[in-house]
Amino acid sequence: MSTASATDGAGGVPGDAPGSLPDALPGRRFEPDLRSMTRINLRPIASPMPLGFFTVAIASVMTGCLQLGLLEAGARTAVALCVLPAFALQFLVSVLAFGARDVIAATLMGVFAGSWLAYALVMFSGAADGLRVLGVFNLVFLCFGALMAAVTRPKRALWLVLVVSLPRWAATGLSGLTGAEWLTRTSGALGLLVALVAMYAAFALMLEDMRSEEVLPIGRSGPAHAAVEGDLTVQLRNLERQAGVRRTL
Repeated sequence: MSTASATDGAGGVPGDAPGSLPDALPGRRFEPDLRSMTRINLRPIASPMPLGFFTVAIASVMTGCLQLGLLEAGARTAVALCVLPAFALQFLVSVLAFGARDVIAATLMGVFAGSWLAYALVMFSGAADGLRVLGVFNLVFLCFGALMAAVTRPKRALWLVLVVSLPRWAATGLSGLTGAEWLTRTSGALGLLVALVAMYAAFALMLEDMRSEEVLPIGRSGPAHAAVEGDLTVQLRNLERQAGVRRTL
């Protein structure tokens, strides 16, 4: 996104006398209304969300299998190494989502990226009391997820992934603090459920992007529905007030 404005050869505004300054603030040059000379360029990108959801699904399967006991405890280091690339992939999704002006998706994917990095580093290093630390981390993550779920309902794919993730974060956090085996197993089972929902969302969004129409139901509503079904005028409404165009965030 970029802006451009027309000026005269001396760096002033067409029509201004050279060296003229407003009486109110001497020493500063003020330009007239430049809206008629300003252009805002938008660069469409492919949706990064299928990549983000597929990454959530794959990483959730790996961690879920470890919690369910399908992988031995000695496989923690290998699981950490398998989960580590999820950080890079979801960080990329977050950056692209910011570029696509979707702050909700960008924030969620960015925080997901950080969580995978924290998990991978703790599990790989075998840090002392690492499971208890991850327990506290997951409970804090639970609070974040609840706040995000409160604002993402119109974006039903994101909302569904969050809704099924909330009990998993709760179970993971409590199992890390208490060491209860049944909570660990519950968290692993919920991790596989998260993977199923995330994989469905990714596949539905990919089909929608390929065929330019909804193939599998996603359930968008409100602004999210208007963003897909509305015309270009709806997409560009209030564009001048968005981050990257206005002076401050």
